[in-house]
Amino acid sequence: MNTQFIYEDLRKIREQKPLVHNITNFVGMNNTANALLAIGASPVMSHAKEEVEDMASIASALVLNIGTLSPEWVHSMKLAGEVCKGRTPIVLDPVGVGATAYRTRVAKEIIEACRPSVIRGNASEINALYDNTNQTKGVDSTIETSNVVDAAKQLSKLTGAVIVISGPVDYIVDNGRVASIFNGNKMMPFVTAMGCTATALMGAFLAVDEDVFNAAISCMAVMGITGERAVAKSVGPGSLQVNFLDELYNLDEEKINSHLKYEYKTY
Repeated sequence: MNTQFIYEDLRKIREQKPLVHNITNFVGMNNTANALLAIGASPVMSHAKEEVEDMASIASALVLNIGTLSPEWVHSMKLAGEVCKGRTPIVLDPVGVGATAYRTRVAKEIIEACRPSVIRGNASEINALYDNTNQTKGVDSTIETSNVVDAAKQLSKLTGAVIVISGPVDYIVDNGRVASIFNGNKMMPFVTAMGCTATALMGAFLAVDEDVFNAAISCMAVMGITGERAVAKSVGPGSLQVNFLDELYNLDEEKINSHLKYEYKTY
């Protein structure tokens, strides 16, 4: 599979500067907004029910993240999702699904109401969405990503969404296809909201590439490569946060081509 589209998607983000509407959690707002700015997109963090429909109507993508839940925010997510459904790409981050019955129920309600283009989570979250008996440890994964690929295949069939499993290896699953991204570094999970950052950036890639599967591959490749390069310059999680933004801002075609570790299979 030719991967030239990865840099082309990045170039389009920088050229088009898509407006990415985020209804996201308090923990990740600053991180995700800065990451979207660094990659060239235009972030807006808007969750008031009085304006989310108007904001969603002018956005190029909608990011829904249930990290810090409240009934009011859930209502806003559904309102914005209804506006975007079928016309504007939506990405859902089911943070902590499986930890509580409320989170699991809300995530499934949002999927049903909004029909997201992409669902991105860690292995435990994706498994919990498919299997109600699975329990997670807060927002952290307790399952290897490779063990959840079959569940992701079934979840993709059920929801019609591209399923992205984040972890030491990132898997992108859709309609008989699986892409694996082997980039990244074990230090990345020590920075809070790194997964939320991937979800927010997913919105930017979906805004410029109508091929949802390719957009998801581009996003996870850019996340992994940027993380690898940032870790090489970092002494710990604190410096990694800063270096990640710098590397994202300076990422180019040569760096993508020289660092990408990728596999594509059909099933």
